[in-house]
Amino acid sequence: MTQHSLRPNFDRELALIFERLIEMSKAVDQALERAITAMKQRETSMAAGVIADDIHINQMRYQIEEECLNIIATQQPMASDLRAVIAVMHAVMELERMADHAAGIGKIVIRSSEEHPLKPMKKLLRMSDLSRQMLGEVMQAFVERDEAKARAIAAQDADIDRMNKQTISRLIEAMTKHPTIVPAATYMMWVSHNLERIADRVTNLAEQVVFMTTGDLHDLDN
Repeated sequence: MTQHSLRPNFDRELALIFERLIEMSKAVDQALERAITAMKQRETSMAAGVIADDIHINQMRYQIEEECLNIIATQQPMASDLRAVIAVMHAVMELERMADHAAGIGKIVIRSSEEHPLKPMKKLLRMSDLSRQMLGEVMQAFVERDEAKARAIAAQDADIDRMNKQTISRLIEAMTKHPTIVPAATYMMWVSHNLERIADRVTNLAEQVVFMTTGDLHDLDN
């Protein structure tokens, strides 16, 4: 069978892999949304659901990785096609770790349930909204193989970093003035850290878009 005759099969299989990748990204986005909602509403049952559903997201990763290995073995892609498959394999790893961070927030909600509640800071909620927005946009850039869009999305990580530092600074100041809130404020700092790490992983996804489209590996976390 010639390379030319293999092409339609490869295109179909790669398109299916991309569909599964988008499906996984939506599951991760939903996990993050539910984790933050659980935090706002102090819903430990919802938080426990986020933790339990992490297994399903792990399974999605392994399925996509298996499909990627299969397409490499059977279709023997070259050049840009091979880069696309490799980029997907890196992407599912990053998505799976984002889901771990969402589950981490769920665990924080459960651990902090006995503490005196602190109203979630607006900046913390903004970090969540922006992280989810970045995730949706970077996945669109992934499918469209849009290098410029990927770079623009990665640049937004600086906003998340800044909000994380401001959040931690304000919480430390509040703990100094009101020692009784130290446990609750510490948990909120952990939430902020998890959101900051999610945005870092979106940047890693953007780097894979650049790799897939240009063949170059660039550190966009500047």
